[in-house]
Amino acid sequence: MRGSSLARLPDWLEPMAATLTADRFVHPAWTFERKFDGIRVLAYKRGSEVQLWSRNRLPLTADYPGVVRALAAVPVQTAVFDGEATGAWGRQGEADYHVFDLLWLNGKAVTPQSLKERRRLLDAIPFGGPVAHVTPLELASNESPWDRACQEGWEGVIAKHLGSPYEHRRSKHWLKMKCEASQELVVGGFTDPQGGRVGLGALLVGYFDGEDFVYAGKVGTGFDTALLLDLRGRLDRLALPTAPFTRGTGLPRLRAHWTRPEIVVQVAFTEWTVHDKLRHPRLLGIRTDKLDRDVVREQR
Repeated sequence: MRGSSLARLPDWLEPMAATLTADRFVHPAWTFERKFDGIRVLAYKRGSEVQLWSRNRLPLTADYPGVVRALAAVPVQTAVFDGEATGAWGRQGEADYHVFDLLWLNGKAVTPQSLKERRRLLDAIPFGGPVAHVTPLELASNESPWDRACQEGWEGVIAKHLGSPYEHRRSKHWLKMKCEASQELVVGGFTDPQGGRVGLGALLVGYFDGEDFVYAGKVGTGFDTALLLDLRGRLDRLALPTAPFTRGTGLPRLRAHWTRPEIVVQVAFTEWTVHDKLRHPRLLGIRTDKLDRDVVREQR
């Protein structure tokens, strides 16, 4: 007999999406989880009936038979789980389903509740087989979650605010921190600060390729006030009337100042774009042990 909790399960709940960020922080109000390199899967359970869907509402039930069987055996009447499937899939293979959130439980939406409370409810549900809870990272003293991710060969980490509800949209309460590449680059200019910022807005950086100085993009994060002011003073003494870059597109046309390419900086970034620009760069520091003409694009 189908109870009211079975009948009330909605057909679709839009999944929450994380915002990619170049910021790196730890804070007691935030928790960190491993970012799996898999397929986002929402699982809808009505009694022994289980349906799996992609984040774009494509049917996946037939692709993960082991996950379906394991969820059918879970002792709750109705639920909607959010997670990531990794490994093989299809009738000839199997996958693991890593459950990291709970949207619905026994006739009631739990999305308005905080992540901390949703996690408490989720942790009380027994899973088996290829289905398991995603647990927060346990970090050693002075260990950063993103360093741990890169050392372990993960794609990155997800930072989640413990007090946040489950939002059916892309949210800044969930932040994706991907593992980063790093290399030296040379400053060829800077932009004016905006709003309440002081010193400068962003560094305009590049690298040498033979006789060319190639523009690689802007670096606007990773500074404190003292460094912003110190860099502005140093760059003002290297002023040029025109851009020193000889190759590359996308140079800013407004509020840009040009400098002799002498200051070498270390920059972290997630990847090179198809237009050969840094994606999500942040300043790590100034290099005094590297000559500007020795800075080339590193090949990986």
